[in-house]
Amino acid sequence: MSDLGSEELEEEGENAIGEYEGDRNEAGERHGHGKARLPNGDTYEGNYEFGKRHGQGIYKFKNGARYMGEYIKNKKHGQGTFIYPDGSRYEGEWADDQRHGHGVYYYVNNDTYTGHWFAHQRHGQGTYFYADTGSKYVGTWVNGQQEGAAELVHLNHRYQGKFMNKNPVGPGKYVFDIGCEQHGEYRLTDTERGEEEEEEETLITIVPKWKATKITDLALWTPTLAEEQPPTEGPGQEEVVGIEGRGESEEEAQDMPEGYEGEMEMLRPLGEDQDIYPEEAGEYGYNLDQGNVSFEEEEGRQSDLQD
Repeated sequence: MSDLGSEELEEEGENAIGEYEGDRNEAGERHGHGKARLPNGDTYEGNYEFGKRHGQGIYKFKNGARYMGEYIKNKKHGQGTFIYPDGSRYEGEWADDQRHGHGVYYYVNNDTYTGHWFAHQRHGQGTYFYADTGSKYVGTWVNGQQEGAAELVHLNHRYQGKFMNKNPVGPGKYVFDIGCEQHGEYRLTDTERGEEEEEEETLITIVPKWKATKITDLALWTPTLAEEQPPTEGPGQEEVVGIEGRGESEEEAQDMPEGYEGEMEMLRPLGEDQDIYPEEAGEYGYNLDQGNVSFEEEEGRQSDLQD
């Protein structure tokens, strides 16, 4: 994607004089507002300070890309919009010529990423929206990849769990809009891909496998209970309770995979819809469509597990 290739679009350095028309200071340096045509064919119009681009300006690359925003000492720094040659664009914060801070990237296929960036990469909390499916991933990113606690939201269900190296791992649950949840965990398994000659290394791919443990009523989040928690726990702590009238015993409520209770606390439903799917789904190595089956089919699979 072009959001990872903008490093190739380098602006002309301060030593490239070119043609200039505009304000200068007493020392003859470009200072104030001016227009420049650089030797490489790029153009710049905007503010200068002591011979360097500084303040608001528009830099147009000869390949059609352009940047409109703030500069500090010849580097993109502050708020700015960069439009790439393929038509994709980034709107947000910059630091030292890199996407850094909060910003929105609009991809050429109409996907969008909204969230935090660090040193040109998606990093921190962010939401990736997949235009062709309506699905989205909302959660943590590390060095451009989905990693950490997140929700993967589809049209009629969502998955809540943790991700590592772009794959779902450990305890999690599928929440269906019809009012039920399927609990389980993703286990990573090694699968050999093709046969290689003896002197060549066999390629191994990691494939997450979903292991369902039980189906329950929809767990309710009761914000009022959070007020009873110590202040150090932070606002919004949730408790999971059974639906009223179900009569589920305490022992049944604890029928979770070992360590699951802590996972539930961390993966409490976020305040907005959340999920992931197409392009990046291909990187996962598992089928994100598996949750699109009907609940009757899921309940049948659960019955097989209980038998």
